[in-house]
Amino acid sequence: MQRILSQWTWAAPLLGWILILLSFGAGIPIFLLAFGLIAAVLAAVHHAELIAHRVGEPFGTFLLAVAVTVIELGLIITLMSAGGEDATTLARDTVFAAVMIILNGLLGICILIGAIRYREQTFRQTGVSASLATICALTILTLVLPNFTVSEPGPIYAPSQLAFVAIVSFLLYLTFVAVQSVRHRDYFLPPKSLVADEDAHAAPPSNRRTAISALLLIACLGAVVLLAKTLAPPIEAGVAELGAPRTIVGVIIAALVLLPESVAAVRAALANRLQTSLNLGLGSALATIGLSIPAVAALSLIVQLPIALGLDAKSIVLLFLTLIVATLSLSTGRTTILQGVVHLVILGVYLFTTIVP
Repeated sequence: MQRILSQWTWAAPLLGWILILLSFGAGIPIFLLAFGLIAAVLAAVHHAELIAHRVGEPFGTFLLAVAVTVIELGLIITLMSAGGEDATTLARDTVFAAVMIILNGLLGICILIGAIRYREQTFRQTGVSASLATICALTILTLVLPNFTVSEPGPIYAPSQLAFVAIVSFLLYLTFVAVQSVRHRDYFLPPKSLVADEDAHAAPPSNRRTAISALLLIACLGAVVLLAKTLAPPIEAGVAELGAPRTIVGVIIAALVLLPESVAAVRAALANRLQTSLNLGLGSALATIGLSIPAVAALSLIVQLPIALGLDAKSIVLLFLTLIVATLSLSTGRTTILQGVVHLVILGVYLFTTIVP
């Protein structure tokens, strides 16, 4: 491995937090905020990969997915609390955007670039199938079923229904974590024939260096989310000036927040470690739903804040198409360029119909 903690990996989060503090007192040029965001993303990927090398798979990818989701959740709750009734669909739009970006954009890019470079890549189907089954259950229960219950009008759960679905979603996610990290950990490990890379034979970092990287990872992820939040107003103003729907702002912010995992997943695919890419993408989608929805539901029940979870008809069609295609394209344990193109086409349709509904 290269030098564990180079200067830029701690300078990047420091720069990000300095820009965040300066943004409270004076206007910071957008390009500086964007530069700080990109630097924090690259540093977060570096520290996440170092921690992953120390703790091994799939714990490393799991830790990155949970860390990003917890911070993203804090951002959602903050915006919902500040927005009041105007933010009733914020959690739904954010979660749906994250799911579509991960299952179509992130997986599509990883499969495509991996297929271009290696022609065909393999992974363990058992773990991927378990992940997809859990994602299907969580997305339908949280984003589709509210449209068909009759206790409350519209795409809204009754309080008792919301509490029940929140508990079930959290239990499903905890069960998945137990399966991934303890009971069937080998389901989520790459095939033995693909483990012989340089990192696999390099000496793992010490406990001290790992602890420092863990702290710096948290600092990087916090800077990513807060810089994304700072960039939200100018982005929203630009979207309004262009006459595009406001929902596109949620898509942009979700994409910014998911940058650390996306960069890590793409790098893994380029290194012929598609299993790591899939663990990152699918694990992130599961954490986004399994942690965000229960927490948002708890906030809604405690402060009596209305929350609309049900998607509109167009979004339901795209969600079903995404789940079906993901299940089929990842059902053989092998990927080619075709699967990647199909996922990216679906992402393109989602983005286009978001701008032109």
